[in-house]
Amino acid sequence: MRYVALLRGINVNPATTVAMSDLRALLEGLGHTGVRTHLRSGNALFTPAEKRPERVAAAIERRITAELGLSVAVMVRTAAELRAVVEENPLEVRDPARFGVFFLAEAPDRKVLAALDPAEYAPEEMAVGRRELYVYFPDGLRRPKLPPLLEKRSNTQATMRNWNTVTKLLALAEE
Repeated sequence: MRYVALLRGINVNPATTVAMSDLRALLEGLGHTGVRTHLRSGNALFTPAEKRPERVAAAIERRITAELGLSVAVMVRTAAELRAVVEENPLEVRDPARFGVFFLAEAPDRKVLAALDPAEYAPEEMAVGRRELYVYFPDGLRRPKLPPLLEKRSNTQATMRNWNTVTKLLALAEE
């Protein structure tokens, strides 16, 4: 089974620059095979040496810290889990470039999310998945309201990908 690793905050500024060739080598060094990266934003596909996604994520985080000196959160999903993310999307995808999925390290705290007043982040929309948040940004991603609210009120690590990237990663994982 193929896995997808989603790294948070890679290549967003000079201090977090990671060459995708280095990421591929790092994953291969952990014993993963068929390693492939997609885009420069920290997306990797591979067949894992270890079968438990949480252990895979932790091992990648440790190796990135040890080899690259960066503290990077890593969310891992199996191809089947990524398929479920796409199939269980509760929102309409009106514009794939303005529609995102926040991949969370653990299940979201529904009490925290229920306490968010939609008026605080309107016209943005949000729906809760298993370990994902689906978000529509009608005004684009230049200055979104919802991500800062989520960062401030959530204790779990997360990384976001737009719908185009999510569906492309799924296609690559299922090849």
